Amino acid sequence: MTQFKKNLKKKIKKILSSRLVIRILSRITYLYALLVGKTTRWQLEGVSQIYDFRDQNKNFILVGWHGRAMMMPYFARGEFPLDALVSLHQDGRIIAGLLRKFGLGTIGGSTTVNAKGAAMGLMRSLQEQRSICIIPDGPRGPRMQMTMSPLYYAQKTGLPIFFMVNSFKHAFIIEKAWDKMMIPLPFGRGFCKVSAPFYVDAAAGEAELETARQKLEDLGNRMLAEADMAMNRRPVRPAAPEEIKAAKQKRRSR
Repeated sequence: MTQFKKNLKKKIKKILSSRLVIRILSRITYLYALLVGKTTRWQLEGVSQIYDFRDQNKNFILVGWHGRAMMMPYFARGEFPLDALVSLHQDGRIIAGLLRKFGLGTIGGSTTVNAKGAAMGLMRSLQEQRSICIIPDGPRGPRMQMTMSPLYYAQKTGLPIFFMVNSFKHAFIIEKAWDKMMIPLPFGRGFCKVSAPFYVDAAAGEAELETARQKLEDLGNRMLAEADMAMNRRPVRPAAPEEIKAAKQKRRSR
């Protein structure tokens, strides 16, 4: 029976990773995100900043937490050229399809897979006056823990980082998922907020960069808590110490 389950699991995994299934799932996710975006009664704070920036022909670095990434493309659709870093794994391929349907570009890779190629692609996009989007706690966590990646690009280019968060009055939280992903429901209330531009000193050393990284992480966590409370929800908290330890061990075992 155990061997049967293993074989069945392999077959299901193979089916789900097929190009046809990926396209179908991407299409469904896109249509659902579009439905949610169009039917939500939005409360927006600071979102117009990113449009104003592009109106001045300026690009930037957009970041947000993995658990709330689903609706981020809705606010960038067709408004400005933007390339997002996506994982090369199955879930990343689904997200890549979603992004392309919203008219956004994608760069495949992560800090562990195709890291060099991804870094070159992101820098090339910025040099071509395209904005980039990085999910700094993806693709596998720890949840709501900022990596140094966005700060490096900000330091090298002098471009600002904008942090985007969102929350919904009516939504499901996948509690068993490492990122506590939120699946919003349509025809409800939603809140989306974008931070003020966050700049990194070009001359910052290692200690200053770590201070900036912690400051940006605290900003994103505080913003998300405020967004959840604005929607009368219990805020999702960053990963606990044991979750951080487990995520690090999982990365080392790959």
